[in-house]
Amino acid sequence: MPIQLIEENGGKLLVVHVSGKLVKADYEHFVPEFERLVSQHGKLRLLFDMTDFHGWEASAAWEDFKFGIEHFADIDRLAMVGDRQWQHCMAIFCKPFTKAMVRYFEQADAAEAQKWLNDA
Repeated sequence: MPIQLIEENGGKLLVVHVSGKLVKADYEHFVPEFERLVSQHGKLRLLFDMTDFHGWEASAAWEDFKFGIEHFADIDRLAMVGDRQWQHCMAIFCKPFTKAMVRYFEQADAAEAQKWLNDA
């Protein structure tokens, strides 16, 4: 499965592992789960692990953009973990589209990303 979701910290932290190339159907599972957690807990903290991520098909990119607009204020902190330069650039690019604090971490620093998300 290209998107794997793991709830931590009583559902207030959502770890999202993405792999391969995302398609529109992947969002049909992810978005309702995200919305369920927001309705239960309010703002979430997200760890977005892009280590094996290779991008989006065009329809999935559109779904990702819509998700960002609709959930602009639902994310408190966003840690993006990756191992490629374009992923670091993506973290910088997304900052104006969210109210969340956003930080990029190299894969080797994934534990630091988790710690940053769990800090009060």
